[in-house]
Amino acid sequence: MLRRWVGERAASSCDARVNPHCDRGGLPADGRLRLLSFNIQVGISTERYRHYLTRGWQHLLPHTGRAGNLQRIGSLLGDYDLVALQEADGGSIRSGYINQVEHLAQLGDFPYWYQQLNRNLGRIAQHSNGLLSRLQPSLLEDHPLPGPPGRGAILMRFGKGSDALAVVMMHLSLGARTRTRQLAYIRELVAGYRHLVLMGDMNTHANDLLERSPLRDLGLLAPQVEATFPSWRPQRCLDHILLSPSLTLERVAVLSQPISDHLPVAVDIRLPVELQADLPLALSQPTRGIPA
Repeated sequence: MLRRWVGERAASSCDARVNPHCDRGGLPADGRLRLLSFNIQVGISTERYRHYLTRGWQHLLPHTGRAGNLQRIGSLLGDYDLVALQEADGGSIRSGYINQVEHLAQLGDFPYWYQQLNRNLGRIAQHSNGLLSRLQPSLLEDHPLPGPPGRGAILMRFGKGSDALAVVMMHLSLGARTRTRQLAYIRELVAGYRHLVLMGDMNTHANDLLERSPLRDLGLLAPQVEATFPSWRPQRCLDHILLSPSLTLERVAVLSQPISDHLPVAVDIRLPVELQADLPLALSQPTRGIPA
């Protein structure tokens, strides 16, 4: 088992949870993988800056609109193969004791899911990240990130050996100095992987990530340039899906879905042929992906 201590808990190798209600999974026959990253703000709909004050109580207590917001998110996620979630709740009073990662896996019909608990406040809040996947991972690792408790990254690997695809989802710190430490940790984590996807709420712009961070020597591409925050009047590009040059970009979009205070980012990629050979094909081929 991997043991790398950061803060109060150790990085660890884990198993993806299996959704017993879903038996559909695998790579589409065309080798295309549809990716989505979404900071869901625990199902809170924010439409104005003043809502951070007037709706702030929803971060602590349940409210009737949350179930409808999660239903809308679940309907959106069903079009994708791999989804990174930030600011999900793992099951506390504010979410009606519903594990939002598991719930969205069920709504989106994902066979595999994993919840990363980053800050455990008991019944009050279960601050979490999540990954939902139609492909069975060959490796899954849970990594707390350097800095104050509450930030984490999840590594999922698909395939084997040097041709494996490594996907890292993350929610990075607001502070530049701490964020640099976190990116240095992630840079070490992905050393040796040729096919790489980094996705999540990175709380900074793509130029900072690609040119002035510990990731700068990876040669990553940042195909999405549209702003994602705030969702009602996007001005800052904080949410990203970064790709290694070995992955063929098919389509990219910031989706006009103002459910949270962030907009979701979607990317379609085509995997290298040698990687496709290592992954099982989906049994059914529903039409999914970014709308044309």
